[in-house]
Amino acid sequence: MNTSPKTESGRVLVIGRSPSVLLATVDILRAKGYSADTTNQFDRVLDDYDVTDLDVLVFGGMVPADTKRRLREAVSARNPDVTFVQGLAGIAGLIAAQVQAASAGTSEGGEVVYDAAQRSIRLALDDAATVTVEAWWHTSFVPPEPKSASGLVFDGRLDAGMHVIPLPGQVPPEASFAAVTIGSSVRVFTVGPMPDAVRRLAPTSAADDRLPQVDRVTTGDDDR
Repeated sequence: MNTSPKTESGRVLVIGRSPSVLLATVDILRAKGYSADTTNQFDRVLDDYDVTDLDVLVFGGMVPADTKRRLREAVSARNPDVTFVQGLAGIAGLIAAQVQAASAGTSEGGEVVYDAAQRSIRLALDDAATVTVEAWWHTSFVPPEPKSASGLVFDGRLDAGMHVIPLPGQVPPEASFAAVTIGSSVRVFTVGPMPDAVRRLAPTSAADDRLPQVDRVTTGDDDR
């Protein structure tokens, strides 16, 4: 069983399918101070990992629905304080931002809203703050290794008050996402939804084998 001491940022387990996305996500989270691991061996989660002190458990979109339900029930029974996060897309930076958003708790510094009609981030800051806005989007949906791109939209200090940060045209109207960081607070938004054809690829059960086989991924203490 893999056990890891908690860090200040918390303990995270990411469960998904795509080896490259999973490993890249763990690298990002560990660089940010999280004690993070990942696996695509769904039936081995409870055997391979000590879930009793997990802070955040992330499910990828291609984890079968019945598997997610079973693991939610089993992990909650052992650790009622765990926070479950449903990954929005197979993009490592985006998943890491979702973990940060879940870990930070309540927002600080003011109100953050995504204005879909104007494709812009609207901020109402209580005080001057350093603000970062980053965007991600899929460039290919071919399983099991989807491709993506990202861009830094804004990074600077803003005075207290109202601000509008438009998203650039390179951020497409589908399969796109943005995160706003103010201090230790992170908010994640869907800019453009995933295409229906991609959502329909998600397995409905563990017996659904439409997706191609993937290499085994199970990280632990020995790869830190």
